[in-house]
Amino acid sequence: LEISNLSEKDILVLRLDLTDRSSHEAATNSVLKHFGKIDVLVNNGGRSQRSLFVDTNLDVYSAIMELNYLGTISLTKHVLNHMIQRKKGKIVTVSSVMGIMGAPLASGYCASKHALQGFFNSLRTELTDYPDISIINICPGPVQSKIIENVFTENLAKSIENSGDQSHKMPTDRCVRLTLVSTANDLKEAWISDHPYLAVCYLWQYAPTWAWWLMNRMGKRRIQNFKSGV
Repeated sequence: LEISNLSEKDILVLRLDLTDRSSHEAATNSVLKHFGKIDVLVNNGGRSQRSLFVDTNLDVYSAIMELNYLGTISLTKHVLNHMIQRKKGKIVTVSSVMGIMGAPLASGYCASKHALQGFFNSLRTELTDYPDISIINICPGPVQSKIIENVFTENLAKSIENSGDQSHKMPTDRCVRLTLVSTANDLKEAWISDHPYLAVCYLWQYAPTWAWWLMNRMGKRRIQNFKSGV
């Protein structure tokens, strides 16, 4: 408000629980009542994971999919109905580079992001009669945030003890700026990451055999660090 031309009426903050799917229609209607339209939906809610599959309870995987995947497409469904009526809009989903590759200690998180990638790539093909509705997938690599502090572990009641150093990750404002640039230019998919993570994305895309070899070597060290509490 202090640095823009916005006024109080231009901002509406609503509490929202992605896992409470029964509330998503009412939340959408509240936004429409206040603003009269929805131009852009940014799906940016979710939790990551730090645990080995063999040690992880299945209800953790259920919770990950409920939040990261089903919660996201539930909210999308209600907003998309409005956009179809207007024949215009942008749906931006913050996926992850984990949606195009695999990594140890995050099998459930990777699965949820792969699910989002498959869903929105398929949804885009269903909207060919609406060329002004854009489906945009954003795939960030490591970004400075509190996502590690709130990860799923091997059981729902346990939190992570050590979130580790965040300084090597992309600054949040840099990721946001590149996301906005991608949205403004209607990019279907954007990989937003620094090297060497971005280079690994290209390996997974164009040289998967090399990517598997590299990830096996990197993954072994990552698991060792995890077990030793690093």
